[in-house]
Amino acid sequence: MDSFELLQRLSVSLAIGLLIGLERGWQSRMEAEGERAAGFRTHTLAGILGGVWAAMVHGTGGGGLIALAIAFTIFAFLIGLFRYRETQHERTFGATTLVAAMLAFSLGAFAVLGNMQVAAAAGIATAGLLATKTMLHAWVRRMTWQELRSVLVLASMTFIMLPILPNETIDPWGAINPYEIWLLTILIAMISFAGYVAIKLFGDRSGIVLTGLAGGLASSTAVTVNMAKLAADQPDHRDPLLAGALLSGTVMMARVLVVAGIVNHAMLLKLAPPLILASLVQAGAGAYLLARQSQPDQGDKGLDLKNPFDLISVLKFGALLTAIMVLAHFATRYAGDAGVYLLSAISGIADVDAITLSMARLGGGELSLEVATRAILIVVAVNTLSKAALGWLTGGAAFGVRMTVVGLAALLAGAASLAFF
Repeated sequence: MDSFELLQRLSVSLAIGLLIGLERGWQSRMEAEGERAAGFRTHTLAGILGGVWAAMVHGTGGGGLIALAIAFTIFAFLIGLFRYRETQHERTFGATTLVAAMLAFSLGAFAVLGNMQVAAAAGIATAGLLATKTMLHAWVRRMTWQELRSVLVLASMTFIMLPILPNETIDPWGAINPYEIWLLTILIAMISFAGYVAIKLFGDRSGIVLTGLAGGLASSTAVTVNMAKLAADQPDHRDPLLAGALLSGTVMMARVLVVAGIVNHAMLLKLAPPLILASLVQAGAGAYLLARQSQPDQGDKGLDLKNPFDLISVLKFGALLTAIMVLAHFATRYAGDAGVYLLSAISGIADVDAITLSMARLGGGELSLEVATRAILIVVAVNTLSKAALGWLTGGAAFGVRMTVVGLAALLAGAASLAFF
């Protein structure tokens, strides 16, 4: 490698050590100088040390790699020795600092010998993991055995079963690809799980905003029904509860955009204007309603969301996704565009994810991008209106009318954008 590339790679090594050291230094900021086995400077130097050693052995073959391994072993031994003395002095246990220092050295070396981008991403992930110690420990304390078991089973099924599933259609009609179906099923479960974890960590009592935003990742319909029930019991707090339902709908639209964009990048430009405008209308209405009244006291009534990583729930969604894909295939072949639109409208009554994934997969292939985009917009529109109807039935006319008005305004804003984009 030339001097410029070497400088780039060593800079990445330094940055990796700096990130890890910054987090470790912040964690031990209250300790006096000389009482830390490895802090900000040590981890930073560990990153550049790994990079320098990797630069020295680059191109020297197996002997150089052995020398690098010896350097790493000596470094790990010395850091471990100082960490041992620190734990003896403080009468504590913990190997996190030792492992972090070893990772800083290793990733610094990998940035020179391997892929810089992968090394940098791993360094950022390491620093992020270290920084979320308190939050992760709080989540583990709140996690139930059923949740842990579901995650372990699904992880096993994903990393063991996914590679052996056939990545080709297996049915006579060419509609069912087991590999794609399972991959998409896991994708939506992971996105939903992000919202579920947020609720488990912070609790819905921490605020209507957090409940609406996090709940929208898991199930905006569940949020709407829950908020409507609370509004029926506490009419004085109807506006902020309605705001929570609207914010969950905003997140639903953003989730649709993200999921469709991940599966089919070409759809982003077509979906972004209407979905962004519609979500802004709902978010603006939610913010206005929140500003009108202080946060309500929700008592002991909270969101009753099922674990989205529950195996039965995931298998049900996979079955639904399979059925939608088969129906979409036949609707495309025998009923044309009108059949696809009708299927989207029916699906939107209960769910947006399955049809979104199906249309994103078919768009630009069996379906034109325009038809697939319209189908996704139809499912979002129907789902928005169906939630307004649920809010009306559950929370009463006052709740339902407001939600319907805002929902229609959001859909009109989205529809208007189609005339300009």
